[in-house]
Amino acid sequence: MFRIEIELLWRFTNVRDSRSMLVMLDFLNVIRATGKITQAAEHAQVSYRHAWNLIEKWSEFFETPLVESRQGRGTTLTSFGERLVWAGQRLQARLGPQLQNLAQELQSEINALLQEGGAVVRIHASHGFAVSALQELLAQEPGLRVDFRYVGNPTSLASMAQSGCDLAGMHLPQGDLRARSIAAWRGVLSSEQHRAIGFVTREMGLIVAKGNPLGITGLEQLLAPGVRFVNRDPESGTRMLFDELLAQQGLDGSRIQGYEQVEYTHAAVAAYVASGMADASFGVEAAARQFDMDFVRLVTEDYTFVCDRRSLESDAMQRILQVMRGEAFRQAIAALPGYSATDPGVVRSIDEVFSPG
Repeated sequence: MFRIEIELLWRFTNVRDSRSMLVMLDFLNVIRATGKITQAAEHAQVSYRHAWNLIEKWSEFFETPLVESRQGRGTTLTSFGERLVWAGQRLQARLGPQLQNLAQELQSEINALLQEGGAVVRIHASHGFAVSALQELLAQEPGLRVDFRYVGNPTSLASMAQSGCDLAGMHLPQGDLRARSIAAWRGVLSSEQHRAIGFVTREMGLIVAKGNPLGITGLEQLLAPGVRFVNRDPESGTRMLFDELLAQQGLDGSRIQGYEQVEYTHAAVAAYVASGMADASFGVEAAARQFDMDFVRLVTEDYTFVCDRRSLESDAMQRILQVMRGEAFRQAIAALPGYSATDPGVVRSIDEVFSPG
């Protein structure tokens, strides 16, 4: 079975002389994070001298330095170098799920042509850190054919209702907002036909700059003059949860500066804040910690999967449940800040999971 990966290449063209330059933004990001060219060279698997040659070529190309070295302080990126790296971080976070979906589509087509027999389990779920961990572990299972697509929370359930997938990911908030979220999906799920599979819980809240310089501790402070916000896209479950939290507190989202500015993943909004282009966003704690940002917890979500009860009888589905219940998955989740493996792989009734309590 073949696996396909699609990676971004950053090729810049100089309109003055039509030269093009391949710039490794990951290389520069290692310098930003460590202050050491030696580590960047090791990461890129090039010599220290070659690393310096690359930096000099890029600086010449852009006609401005990308790094600066100071006695006793190591190597840091210049302001231009910082902005270049953060632009790459934001774009990588934004396009990553789309590229993975395209890779999965091509992979499924090729493997279907080359293999005979064998059921394919179609999984639709919103992009997130725990879901990515599960995908990686399933990809290591020999002979297990999984078609994994990243789609929004509402789309995944609608897809399952229309027989477009076998496993649909969804997240429900704990506490007072749970009843409202349950009501939205009652017409899609059947107590007789469907079952819920335990997965993880995750902490949701405000992603703010390191040290929380504006002292943001709640949603009402997002309405303060000068506070810049970056939102999730309207089709995402995270955006829906954010709007529900605003409504619960009687806050008008249109008064938030940047409410209409959207990104499409948790990592993308966190990178937006980390790059200094916004002061706050709403997302998972793991995204904040990935970019060394602070986090204000607001609500806990249960992330679960839903399936047709008949599909649980297949060998492929049983193998997926075994992976969820396995130690490797628990260790992967334990490494994610704000996540907890809560009875992963445990099958429950829809009524039990959809109880308001």
